[in-house]
Amino acid sequence: MIQDIAPKKYDNHYTEQLPEPEDWLLVYQNGDALCRFEEERICFPKVREIDQEKKEMTYLFSISKERFFLLKSGLERTPEGYTWEKPPVFRNAKPQYRGFAGITGQQLDGWYRANRFCGGCGAPMVPDHVERMVRCEKCGNLVYPKICPGVIVAVTDKNRLLLTKYANRPGVVNYALVAGFTEVGETLEETVQREVMEEVGLKVKNIRYYKSQPWSFSSTLLCGFVCEVDGSTEITLDRTELAVAEWFEREDIPLEDDGVSLTREMIDQFRRGKI
Repeated sequence: MIQDIAPKKYDNHYTEQLPEPEDWLLVYQNGDALCRFEEERICFPKVREIDQEKKEMTYLFSISKERFFLLKSGLERTPEGYTWEKPPVFRNAKPQYRGFAGITGQQLDGWYRANRFCGGCGAPMVPDHVERMVRCEKCGNLVYPKICPGVIVAVTDKNRLLLTKYANRPGVVNYALVAGFTEVGETLEETVQREVMEEVGLKVKNIRYYKSQPWSFSSTLLCGFVCEVDGSTEITLDRTELAVAEWFEREDIPLEDDGVSLTREMIDQFRRGKI
């Protein structure tokens, strides 16, 4: 999956650090990321390539001693050789650890942008000096990075797996699994039951945890579950959420693991008989 970057090691422990010329600089603008490609390998600017006068940079994380900083102020011009790319470019970027860095940095950039002012009193927020957090000096409000828990659900019926396609998502054509966000006061297992009932009208039982995945594309921590249909297998489709929901025999499943997403790994594991 996208976060599986071994032997590289991701270290997100926050300490205040000053950038050095050879550190990576992650720059985002209007939802796009600044990058270039060298022989199909994604590259970000080095700190030395950006005019640093009056530029605010903050330390994000390191990957095997390579440090990544966020440019929090804007750029007056695009550096020569670089282009602005949409987030999907990170899904299959090589080397994989830089793709993971790019989308993780974009999640943090979005969080910083969304929390410039206090949601309680409207005063400016300031960064904490000890941990990854912003605080309001007026009312004491503390805000940490946004992480939304959600579930990916492999609903099975003996040798069959339920596959779905999202509604109203142009360009998204592949099958997926039932998925959804956890609501206030819910356990993850209750989220599984509710989402399956809401989206396809099925009851489920024997809910088992599979694996988790940080999914920075939507600031989500995805938790994979496998369960069995309980009773009727007749699908009642919520067409506001899904365009298609179908049962597939194990040998007829049309997708393989893409090495990126928890969804595709779970589908492939069932197809191979390992779930």
